[in-house]
Amino acid sequence: MSEFEYLRNVTIGQYLPTGSPVHLLDPRAKLVIAALFLAGVVITTSLTGLVGTLAAVVGSLALARIPLRYAARGLRPTWPFLVFLAVLQVFTIPQNDVGPVLWQWRWLIITPTDLLSATIALARFVVLILGISLVSLSTSTTEITHGVEHLLRPLGRIGLPAHEFALTLVIALRFVPIMALEAERIAKAQASRGADLGYGRMNPLKRARHMLPLLIPLFVTALRRAETLVMAMEARCYMGGQGRTHLVHLQASWKDGMAVLIVALLVAALIAAARLNLDGRLWQGLFG
Repeated sequence: MSEFEYLRNVTIGQYLPTGSPVHLLDPRAKLVIAALFLAGVVITTSLTGLVGTLAAVVGSLALARIPLRYAARGLRPTWPFLVFLAVLQVFTIPQNDVGPVLWQWRWLIITPTDLLSATIALARFVVLILGISLVSLSTSTTEITHGVEHLLRPLGRIGLPAHEFALTLVIALRFVPIMALEAERIAKAQASRGADLGYGRMNPLKRARHMLPLLIPLFVTALRRAETLVMAMEARCYMGGQGRTHLVHLQASWKDGMAVLIVALLVAALIAAARLNLDGRLWQGLFG
């Protein structure tokens, strides 16, 4: 029955309290770090920089006392998409500097540049998933709510509803593990009635087609839960952020500033690695 346990492969939206220095950072600092991290990983085109960033994320997981194996569970549901992305990058996306041909069959050509682009795409997604999992596992939903609201509070002067935006973000994060648990329950119920969900098949397309019957009941369950949440908020006379006071007031320290500075330097190193073309020099040394 392990193939039906979806929740254990979902790390986004869950919190793992360990009392580490990473957990004790100000949530605003962690949100700024996450924004810088996402921007750097998405912008960079350097495999060397991504490998260094991956090492930094693994070190941060160790500092946060979060097992790497636990954080890497979020990669398991995405591996068919990652493999498809790598194949698409190799065979369909043209490169300017093709280099020597490593393999060719009719119109299909593989060059070192194609392999480099596919490896960069895979590394980028792995680093992103592990980095987002690190922030989620080390920050509770309450801290995320307060952090987002405090960061966006100055924008309220131009009409941005910071409190409502933070609440929407937290509800979306909390729905991720809840929907995984609901999908697990529906899959077990359908399998007990003889439904073929495609498990044990190596073809991901067939597995995806057999998983379609899960979507309709899962969508209905999500709407039902959302309606229940709305009724509960209305019953408690929820009025949004207008005129509300704050019980929690965040206080940043020098440790938070140092953490943001370190990540900013890491992002600068990512951009510098791409500009120095370290990957091109490495690939030229390997393939001549």
